Amino acid sequence: MKVQTKRIYEEPGEADGFRVLVDRLWPRGVSKEKARLDLWLKDIAPSPELRQWFAHDPAKWDEFRSRYEAELRANEPALAVLREHLAQGTVTLLYATSDTVHNSAAVLRDFLTREG
Repeated sequence: MKVQTKRIYEEPGEADGFRVLVDRLWPRGVSKEKARLDLWLKDIAPSPELRQWFAHDPAKWDEFRSRYEAELRANEPALAVLREHLAQGTVTLLYATSDTVHNSAAVLRDFLTREG
C-alpha cells in the first residue's frame, strides 16, 4: 500500500497511480482535463465547519488533526473507497492549498498509513 500527497497544481506523473482529489471544493484555475483525476472524493474532506474553523492556521494544527481523524473514523464508506484503490496500487491524494505540511491530505495520508 502506497499513499502519497501532491498539490493538484503540480503536473500529473506516471508515479501518481490512482489520482484522488480529497478537497470538498474544486480548486481555482484547474480544468477537469488538466487535473487528470480518477476520482473526486468530496465526502472524505473535512466537514465545512472544521475546515472553516481551521482556516489553515498552523497554530490550530494539532487540534485540527485530532478533530479530522475523529471525522475520518466516523466516515467508513469514504474510507472504504480509498482502501479499495490502495489495495490495487499507489494512490495520490490531491489537494489545493499552498501549505504542503498543514493540510487535510497530509492527515488523511498519515491516517491511512497508520490505520489502513
